[in-house]
Amino acid sequence: MKKLLPYFYLLKTVKFAFLGALLAGLIYAATSGFGLAYILQDILPKLYGEVDISNWALLLLVAQLPLVFSLRAIGGYLNAVLITYCGLKILEEIRLRVFGKLQYLQLSFFQKHNSGDLLSRSMNDTAILQQTIIQGSNDLLVQPFTLLAAVVFLVWTALQNTGLGFVLLFLLMVPACVMPIRHLARKLIQRAKELQKEMGVVTEYERENLTAIREVRAFNLEDEQIEGFRKLLQKFFSLQLKVTKYFKAIAPSIEFITSVGLALAIFYARKTDITLEEVVPLVVALYFAYDPIKKIGVLHGQFKKGLASLERLETILDEPIAITDDPDALAVEKVEGEIRFQKVGFSYGEGPVLKDIDCVLEAGRVYALVGPSGAGKSTFANLVPRFFEISTGSILMDGIDLHKIKLRNLRQQISLVSQDPILFNDTIYNNILLSRPGSSEGEIHEAARKAYAHSFITDFENGYDTQVGDRGARLSGGQKQRITLARAFLKNAPILILDEATSALDGESERQIHDALVELVRGKTVIIIAHRFSTIQMANMIFVFDEGKIIDRGTHDQLHKSCSFYRNVYDNRLS
Repeated sequence: MKKLLPYFYLLKTVKFAFLGALLAGLIYAATSGFGLAYILQDILPKLYGEVDISNWALLLLVAQLPLVFSLRAIGGYLNAVLITYCGLKILEEIRLRVFGKLQYLQLSFFQKHNSGDLLSRSMNDTAILQQTIIQGSNDLLVQPFTLLAAVVFLVWTALQNTGLGFVLLFLLMVPACVMPIRHLARKLIQRAKELQKEMGVVTEYERENLTAIREVRAFNLEDEQIEGFRKLLQKFFSLQLKVTKYFKAIAPSIEFITSVGLALAIFYARKTDITLEEVVPLVVALYFAYDPIKKIGVLHGQFKKGLASLERLETILDEPIAITDDPDALAVEKVEGEIRFQKVGFSYGEGPVLKDIDCVLEAGRVYALVGPSGAGKSTFANLVPRFFEISTGSILMDGIDLHKIKLRNLRQQISLVSQDPILFNDTIYNNILLSRPGSSEGEIHEAARKAYAHSFITDFENGYDTQVGDRGARLSGGQKQRITLARAFLKNAPILILDEATSALDGESERQIHDALVELVRGKTVIIIAHRFSTIQMANMIFVFDEGKIIDRGTHDQLHKSCSFYRNVYDNRLS
């Protein structure tokens, strides 16, 4: 409960609706715990008593019955509707917090957590936490109040008739209800954690399958994928059943204990010649005293499930945002584009990836990074927009440490064209526009022309309003790449990072993209990560990487003559 307490503060955003829900819940509790027992004890005996009463008096007595039930029904209805409203608003807020936090976490966080698991946390775990907060905040007031109303009735009845005071002794059965609650809750939280983790595994398996659907078809993996998914679902089913088993066992266990208390009360009443008219209201009141205990026990189980989900959510919510603006960071609007690495080292935590990098990238020149996979080329490029935080040394842009430039301004100076172009499930127009919001239609069309994209876009029936599909699935690889180039033309940033932008393309697409790149790099500081010599030819300088170090630098001709490592890489991989 202590760990969940800070999240109950989310209720302040819906405080008036929540207060209304609680008021309605209290009305429901009072009419349940006190009102129904009062009708059985006081109203019905008067209706069927031996004393004659007038029609008006009879009408007033009878009217109390629908009045109590109406108040109970209205209270229950308003409580349910308003609580649902509060729950949906809180779910919205929790999901927004989780999603918002994910937007600012460093990229290394996403390398440690697969997207399916993160999706499960942001959707499934938030729903469980929301249910815990709403059900908990409601029942923690309504159920104890129902218990209190029933106990008040029992005490009031006992004071009126001392012969009925025995029934208060049966309230001592309440502590016995705690034992099954504690035992089952321990089992429940363990299984709930396993269940939520397995939900992430199932979600990731399905996400991976859907993103690789062509490969599944190409390699005839349909049956293998179905069988793998079946095994995961079987394990997930088993965990679901165990969680349900422990959670649903709480209420019956408490009901059995309370039934023992009720049975003993009835047995004692019968042995002491207490009349049926006196016993029935007491049994009803005892039931309404025990029923909240059962619901509070179920609530305790819900809290345990909520804690299991909370622990998974706090992996995201409590993750520190490592890459932030320094307090004295500058809002640099425009840079020339000189980049200087000074004794830069970087590590993901499992050994250094870059070691003692010293180099200067002059403004307006093109630099190619060459080396084997894992040599540190992509990491080198990713440090410029501060996608990762360096471990040692410093990186300067136009003589200003990157930490002294506001992140938003720094990234406005950089365009990125990736090896795997990512398009959002939106129109082509909006996918280009996102690089510089507020651009005119003419500017977007001009950027597309420079990227050799305008002609194929206008060939579509809907032109620029064509939906690209999930991750651009309705476009070819070359078309997607040209749209990302159009983004870079539109943004026109002084620094450009090309991450293997022409790899895995057919000859015609590569020629068009190469022609576009020649225009795009003009006058910019460019970092190219390339495996093809056609792209490296644009470079004024080549950095040769191996095992996290720059082992040589120079033009292609210089390196081919003097650097055996580069010559070997070029002859075997770049030709």
